[in-house]
Amino acid sequence: MRNWYSLGVSSSPTPPPGPIVVTGANGQLGRTLLARLAMSGHSSVRALVRSERARDTVCALGLAPAPQIRVVDYTSPREMGAAIAGATAVIHLVGIIKEWPGARYVEAHEQTCHALAVAASRSGVERIVYLSILGSTPDSENDCLSSKGRAETLLLDGRVATTVIRVPMVLGGNDPASASLRRSAQASKLRLIAGGRTLQQPIDARDVIRAILAACTAAPGRDLALDAGGPECLSHRNLVLRAARLWQNEPRIASIPIGPTRFAVGILDRVLRNPPITRAMFEILQHDDRVDPDILCRSLDLELIPLDQTLSDHVGPASVEMAAHHNRDRATEPGSDARDHQGDQNAQ
Repeated sequence: MRNWYSLGVSSSPTPPPGPIVVTGANGQLGRTLLARLAMSGHSSVRALVRSERARDTVCALGLAPAPQIRVVDYTSPREMGAAIAGATAVIHLVGIIKEWPGARYVEAHEQTCHALAVAASRSGVERIVYLSILGSTPDSENDCLSSKGRAETLLLDGRVATTVIRVPMVLGGNDPASASLRRSAQASKLRLIAGGRTLQQPIDARDVIRAILAACTAAPGRDLALDAGGPECLSHRNLVLRAARLWQNEPRIASIPIGPTRFAVGILDRVLRNPPITRAMFEILQHDDRVDPDILCRSLDLELIPLDQTLSDHVGPASVEMAAHHNRDRATEPGSDARDHQGDQNAQ
């Protein structure tokens, strides 16, 4: 499998020697993590998914050593207990930023974390690593972020040592965030909400994978919640212009007023059963991301990939062939659809 780990990244933490369980394994980060574990020769990986279609997505990766793939109900403590029995670490990637009929925040976040906490406490798991969203707190006014915050609490208050990693925009090349930024970078003109003044701190997907593995193997304390961010914080406008320079382009940027846009999104959210964007999604995308990345780096002994390298690898011209290859692979996967990618929580 060709993957983004072939693009010259600094050394990665060694995965834990015991069995590793990855939930949401068919999502963008899940597939990248499975590829990283296969590259390291780890032969005891269990990939948990929630449907046969998702199983096919993981099978199509053609990894060697191949993970054991299990279809489970993430909200069932009994099924989760059987799936994680004997594992050293569980990496929990399940989550959504958009609700739709049949997928609600309480089910994707709180109920799955409750089931995992109960199952892990009975199964001898040593550590849980949970990927969350930057800005998540139980008292957030945003439905998604408050749900994520409550889910974090369920794990952090449980019996098994837990590390929560909250991430901002994640750039990995073959993901919606990278594709959107790549399109903007090549446009002759585009319109950004509030002129693109929202602060972004994008992090490389390879750094997220390294952080996850470090959290599995290091001993950062019994329970730890870390805010992750890339090495630079800049406005969305400046991020687009920086990416555009890789294409020798300088798009003309016009501003879309945020107030009327927020109002229109609210109307769509109320009148449509499955709107293209919800109020919760909109507010997450407009959330200012500004964190001190040194805290994450010190806690997990990481060195982040510079933003210029991330943009060159995942957004610039060099990324196009890899993205095209990925899309060809995805086109051959049977039955793939958005509902089978519940692990894709960070397409910002």
